[in-house]
Amino acid sequence: MKPIVEFCISNIANGAQESFEKLERDPNLDVLEYGCLSYCTKCGQGLYALVNGEIVEADTPDELTEKVHEFIEENPLF
Repeated sequence: MKPIVEFCISNIANGAQESFEKLERDPNLDVLEYGCLSYCTKCGQGLYALVNGEIVEADTPDELTEKVHEFIEENPLF
């Protein structure tokens, strides 16, 4: 089973696009986008993604990509 990374379309539009595209190209991840993930406060404060249901936050797209990979390494599915 691949890790699931979920993005809110509003957060992608607010700056997470680069991170979304990089992660989407990773064949070891299932990357999904939704109209809303119901974390509106997080969207307004910075960049974030849900990784296996847990919030991962960052200030820049590169930092978000890095933190997503770190989270996956530190929290394996098995």
